[in-house]
Amino acid sequence: MLKINQLSYWERDTYLNNIDFLIIGAGIVGYSSALEIKNKYPDANVVLIERGYLPTGASSKNAGFACFGSATELVDDLSHIPEEDVWKTLEMRWKGLQNLKQIIGENNLEIQTNGSWDLITKNEKSNHSNTLEKLEYLNQKIEVITGETKVYGIDDQVSKKFGFENVITSFYNRLEGQINTGKTIHTFHQIAIKKGIKCLFGIEILSIEGQENGTLINTSIGELKAAKVAICTNGFAKQFLPNEDVQPARAQVIVTQPIENLQLKGTFHYQQGYYYFRNIGNRILLGGGRNLDFTGETTTSFDQTEQIQVALRNLLSTVILPRQKIEIEYQWSGIMGVGKTKKPIIQKIHPHICVGVRMGGMGVAIGSLVGKEVADLL
Repeated sequence: MLKINQLSYWERDTYLNNIDFLIIGAGIVGYSSALEIKNKYPDANVVLIERGYLPTGASSKNAGFACFGSATELVDDLSHIPEEDVWKTLEMRWKGLQNLKQIIGENNLEIQTNGSWDLITKNEKSNHSNTLEKLEYLNQKIEVITGETKVYGIDDQVSKKFGFENVITSFYNRLEGQINTGKTIHTFHQIAIKKGIKCLFGIEILSIEGQENGTLINTSIGELKAAKVAICTNGFAKQFLPNEDVQPARAQVIVTQPIENLQLKGTFHYQQGYYYFRNIGNRILLGGGRNLDFTGETTTSFDQTEQIQVALRNLLSTVILPRQKIEIEYQWSGIMGVGKTKKPIIQKIHPHICVGVRMGGMGVAIGSLVGKEVADLL
């Protein structure tokens, strides 16, 4: 990798000189920030930098759930989060998904609104009762936000329909769906290039210094200057925000080989959402298990662990596709940014530096709106 002082005049003048806005992170938030800035300031020199040859965070490594709030998740949130905050978060997720559709287009998202199911086992009777009692209330509140009636319902036939074992019932959300996250990020990149945003990959940001008239950025290829900087690195943000409540959270994922005559279609939450799965065509994607080792999964390492990999495969063979021999073809990890609250961090940390991080596993839903807010702050 050439250093900046080894580049030609043309290269430096075209890509690295006179940067008005530098965006760090080529995920949903980063691209959304860059696009919003370019829309507001068409003549501005906007440069987006990513440390990997592809986006390194969770935007293209997540499960591709277009979700805004399952019934059991909302009931759990209402038990320990102020009610107003719960509904504000849900509204942001709902509006964020609509905004993402508008930016990317439903065809490029490959969105499928097949609905989602919260699966309930025999060991979750209390959770089932609490959710059942509040179902009508949830529908009333979500109708105000979405304009849709009877969003949540009960599906007692879910095991019969999909062949699950040890699942006694489920709560159904008819508006949730699934997307192709790889194609989503690819489309973001294409739109950014068409808008004249310069996207540079393979450059790591080491430090950022706010100065009186701009910023000085130390990178793996040398020093850069920019008038303003947006930090959109989510699970990797601790490096720049050592005093903020944002921690990395690894999520491990597996995907099966194609399965003949697969009946499963939709998105599913299991054990209060600590496990989640969906179909990708005639494959199954399954992820989660972070609750087995919260300390170990608070990491930016992309490794997989035997404990969680065994748990995922066991769930696949005993509950989702019982007694079937299934081969795993893909496995990976993604790094989320989480904290004690679900609210993202969107703020100025210097007159010339803003951050939009801590998506709390909701990046698909809220990322484009967080990017817009970051752009407005700059």
